Amino acid sequence: MAKPLSAGKLAEILRAEGLTVHEVRNWRRHNRNHKGPWGPVNGVMIHHTASSGTEGSVNLCYEGRADLPGPLCHGVIDKKGEVHLVGSGRANHAGLGDNDVLRAVVNESRLPADNEANIDGNRRFYGFECVNLGNGKDEWPAAQKEAVERVSAAICRAHGWNERSVIGHKEWQPGKIDPRGFTMDGMRKRIAERLRGGGGDDPMPKPEPRPKPEQPAGLAEFPGSGFFHVGQVHPVIDAMGRRLAEEGCSRYEVGPGPRWTDADRRSYQAWQQHLGFKGKDADGIPGKVSWDLLKVPEPRR
Repeated sequence: MAKPLSAGKLAEILRAEGLTVHEVRNWRRHNRNHKGPWGPVNGVMIHHTASSGTEGSVNLCYEGRADLPGPLCHGVIDKKGEVHLVGSGRANHAGLGDNDVLRAVVNESRLPADNEANIDGNRRFYGFECVNLGNGKDEWPAAQKEAVERVSAAICRAHGWNERSVIGHKEWQPGKIDPRGFTMDGMRKRIAERLRGGGGDDPMPKPEPRPKPEQPAGLAEFPGSGFFHVGQVHPVIDAMGRRLAEEGCSRYEVGPGPRWTDADRRSYQAWQQHLGFKGKDADGIPGKVSWDLLKVPEPRR
């Protein structure tokens, strides 16, 4: 169990994970807290919207329906892999679920089959709706599935959870089918890999030359994209920041320093853009190609 993240902290850790985050209207104070408690929290729940189109889906999740007032989740993940935050606090997304499933999430053990609906999930889970019709035919773009992975890993890191703290709505409440289109076991494997320091796809080179296969002596090895997240402290982050400043890509007001911050992400994004990367290839999270070209020196211990 954990104290829920503040709205500001949630937005911060998602951006630091390399996600594009949109803050929708008054989302920081938009919740259902007057209907019941919010927290302590135990995990992350993934859904599909059963709708199409980003704008309409976001509005639906913010406002809700006549029979189910919004917010219907904390964030909406669109097909481009961008996150639209619509609520902070208790949200109408999980409903009643199986207390045996909750026990397994708390213990981070294998999930039992859900066969009861006897405990409040709106209090205990962050909820993320993914824009998808849920008909088994609507595609799940790679960027969208990667965003589910990044969102989940960021929240798990913030609370010290592992991938077993992430479940689908279909694993919580009998009769639910969401998310339909990928397996939660497969997604949990991806989240586990990202939490170990891997995950995601390193950006592919554009016009710039490929780096040599091995780093020359004296340069820092690429630690993996998953290494760079809120809470990470390491001398190589400071060394990276100093190189970014030397290349004219500093977005620091203070620093750099050994702790990964949003200023590091924005500075690295400027470096990726300088190299010609665009879109998700310029998300501010280091990839091997751009890292090798930056030539970060091995930091002194």
